[in-house]
Amino acid sequence: MKARIVTFLRSAIAAHGYRGAVVGISGGIDSAVVGALTVEALGRQRVLGLLLPERDSAPETLEDSVLVCDFLGIERIVRPITKGLEALGAYRLVPSARLVPRSVQERYVRRRLEAVGREQAYLADLQNAGDEEFLKALAFYRSKHRLRMVCLYLEAEARHFAVMGTTNRTEAETGFYVKWGDDSADIEPIAHLYKTQVFALAEQLGIPRKIREKAPSPDLLPGVTDEQMLGLSYGELDAILMGLDGRCALDGMDEAKVARVQQILQAATERRIRNLALVPEPPPA
Repeated sequence: MKARIVTFLRSAIAAHGYRGAVVGISGGIDSAVVGALTVEALGRQRVLGLLLPERDSAPETLEDSVLVCDFLGIERIVRPITKGLEALGAYRLVPSARLVPRSVQERYVRRRLEAVGREQAYLADLQNAGDEEFLKALAFYRSKHRLRMVCLYLEAEARHFAVMGTTNRTEAETGFYVKWGDDSADIEPIAHLYKTQVFALAEQLGIPRKIREKAPSPDLLPGVTDEQMLGLSYGELDAILMGLDGRCALDGMDEAKVARVQQILQAATERRIRNLALVPEPPPA
């Protein structure tokens, strides 16, 4: 698995004439794995780690991101995006969090999710549905992904580096990404790997235990983890996805959870179709 990806990265970088690569290091397992694979393919001198914390980032985000960069031995740039989000007016879309303890912020976010319904919140996200407050929250957190991608391309293009994507197959199939945000990159090294495969690869690569064992989170809203939004653990989700993809049998799996995943896949597919429908067809020749 590792050797194949490393070979792919070397050939892709060479084919397009890139001098190196930029990886957005978030302190999570996906960016750590992509960083390690890129270093193995190109050497640490040709890899830049860009750290983009903001007001709502978890307290340990920057610490974990620095840990990953130190483990990889790569140059890092820390560029907080709080002022950029303030200039965009993003923080005005949600109640002010200034001087509010983190625990209170997390309780507020949990209440908002419960108001929509935990089972329905992610489906509403995929469908751009929900009340006015929920829609503002979608615009709020998505702006963070999009501003981060602008920052990544600013650094990459100034160096003629490639922007490395960190989306995995589980996220791609379930729509767990932001349009014009983390779905935008030059090269996607782990897009063919389910999340559980990323965990296994992280262990093979020797990614620090702290990173491997932390709960995966988009780190966009205080206290929200991936599994809370998706409504299943990654182990359950990947097993069902593999079953639906024909890679294993669905026998014995929880029917309600299978139905939940099928709902998510349908909503994600409809979103992709909706996005394509918004692009006009070229005029006839």
